Amino acid sequence: MAERPTLVLAMRPDILDLVLPEPLRTRLDALADVRPGPPLTDWSNASDADLSGAQVLLSGWGCPPLDTAFLDRAPRLATVLHAAGTVKGHLPPEVWERGITVSSAADANAAPVIEFTLATVWLAARRTLGAAAGYAAGHYPGYQERQGADGAVVGVIGASRIGRGVIARLLASSAGFQVLLADPYVSTAEAATLGVELVDPDELCRRSDIVTVHAPDLPETHHLLNARRLALLHDGAAVINTARGRLIDTAALTQQCASGRLDAYLDVTEPEPLPPTHPLRALPNVLITPHIAGCQGTEVQRLGAYAVSELERWISGRPLLGTITGEQLTRIA
Repeated sequence: MAERPTLVLAMRPDILDLVLPEPLRTRLDALADVRPGPPLTDWSNASDADLSGAQVLLSGWGCPPLDTAFLDRAPRLATVLHAAGTVKGHLPPEVWERGITVSSAADANAAPVIEFTLATVWLAARRTLGAAAGYAAGHYPGYQERQGADGAVVGVIGASRIGRGVIARLLASSAGFQVLLADPYVSTAEAATLGVELVDPDELCRRSDIVTVHAPDLPETHHLLNARRLALLHDGAAVINTARGRLIDTAALTQQCASGRLDAYLDVTEPEPLPPTHPLRALPNVLITPHIAGCQGTEVQRLGAYAVSELERWISGRPLLGTITGEQLTRIA
């Protein structure tokens, strides 16, 4: 590209310095003419001059939707580089219909989620919540009572980028995990390539010691783990959700956990956050964390670094690594 592109930042101002700390901002300023002032969270705060010449939108958490009015005001917009995970909240199909390329830093955000999930699988395999509750009550378990991870059956729902990363780490683990996969878009041959056994969700629930959810939030995945499927899990099984809260029927899960049948490790819930008085919060066999599996704190700069590297690739005419197509919009998280 002969000219320096004009770039607009759109994200919450409070995260700007986390996403683009000084070294990354220096790289960005060397690549593009960045609109001065705080990042945008409302297009009405941008002048026509700001948007009419914008070729690049570097977005993040808090970016407002790119509606028709915005797109009409930004006729030169050629690419959207999202320094976060999903683009579903702010990019409509019209973006792709206008020929605008889109990149997401979802790959950069996936790595911490994969690591977080793997750690949680180990906690679940060892029945950690029950052991901790017993210890707090004064019980020190004998060796016959202790649970190990070796040979545990882990059911992965969804061969997303995170699901596939979890599968790879599970298979590389010293525990010899047996891995089942449920995903309607994966063939038996592809499952064999991944090293897993492809099953339907019902069989996955019947056979798994631990179920970890990595499917996108779609109408067809709403309450994918419903009361019937949760009842298929054997006593002492565990459910892990680092995807979206809507994938699990919260009322049904609450009933199963309150009975003591199932353990749950939930980084996301429905609703989110859970009300302070929700019964799940008081159960000793449930761990609820505040949506922290993805990039946090100093890790957030990984998202900015990914987006800046994508800008370098776009300027030089190289393919973007995080490309999202319009066809993917209906299937991604």
